[in-house]
Amino acid sequence: MPAFHAALNAAALAISAVLFGGCSAQAETPASPDTPHRTAGGFRNLDGSVIAKPFSQLLLWKWQSWREGLPAPAQQPTPRVAADLAALRANTATGGRPSATWIGHATVLVQAGGLNVLTDPVFSERASPVQFAGPARAQPPGIALADLPPIDVVLVSHNHYDHLDRDSILALHARGKGRTVFLVPLGLKAWMAEQGVPDAIELDWWDAREVRGVPFQLVPVQHWSARGLADRNRTLWGGWAVRAPDLHWYFSGDTGYADHFRQTRERGGPFDLALLAIGAYEPRWFMREQHMNPAEAVQAHRDLGARQSIGIHWGTFELTDEALDQPPRDLAQAREQAGVQESEFGVLAIGQTRWLPARVARQSAP
Repeated sequence: MPAFHAALNAAALAISAVLFGGCSAQAETPASPDTPHRTAGGFRNLDGSVIAKPFSQLLLWKWQSWREGLPAPAQQPTPRVAADLAALRANTATGGRPSATWIGHATVLVQAGGLNVLTDPVFSERASPVQFAGPARAQPPGIALADLPPIDVVLVSHNHYDHLDRDSILALHARGKGRTVFLVPLGLKAWMAEQGVPDAIELDWWDAREVRGVPFQLVPVQHWSARGLADRNRTLWGGWAVRAPDLHWYFSGDTGYADHFRQTRERGGPFDLALLAIGAYEPRWFMREQHMNPAEAVQAHRDLGARQSIGIHWGTFELTDEALDQPPRDLAQAREQAGVQESEFGVLAIGQTRWLPARVARQSAP
């Protein structure tokens, strides 16, 4: 039994580091009768789904995981390749082909519309409020932060520690010398200012902001927020729809499967590329409302009308009960069952770049 208690305590610490972490003051967001996702107590999902579960269920999950020996060890390490930094820098200089480079977890460098955009940048060793405990990286970032090309825009989907990392944000802000634009959901501007990033721009669902002619729209997803023990759902969460002239692309952040994918397509048309979370989905009884599994991600790919999708949010941090390398296998099975080709929805190695056809060139082709 002592071994069980030690394992349970370690698991609780790890999951708390990601889901709760240390307390942080958050801005109050007033209720609005015209926006049903905003309430006097904070934010909620469009269909009213409540993701919060009692601590007893967290303990039950971790006990079952310990009893069953989960997560199982990965059969092979997360694939990794050396990033083509020279090509990415040259692409920056010329404003050339659209591209997406997987740096790890939900961090992707997207080059489109003449901009270098970084999603949910996490370059720290742990997804945690502290660097001595909490989920540790299985692989280093595919590009070191210092080696990135100049970043024009940083997109943040929500405030969980595996998506919003203070040290990474501060390093990017310092590196950008005021030129990097930080776009965040409602309520996070105050947190950014507290950290020393005073000019972050916060958006509500369906709001859009242009950066050098490229519109960035925060769109609904089904999730939740908390960075401390007393701020659950006090800040908003969301995905991002970006409609550059040469690439219309979508970033899911964290989300359960729901009707918001179809709604996003209906409001702005299909996408050339979707970056869809495919990991952190087991056990389903605990994770279903907040994280898609690969089969649901395939349906999201279809709902969005995505020409191509890339599976992200796997293989970097061990957060839930599936093995680190299980999501691509489950994605392959889901594709086969749905009749979707790997060329339509696959994964990248950490550090790998997917070069994409420019939208204008494709539309003008016979």
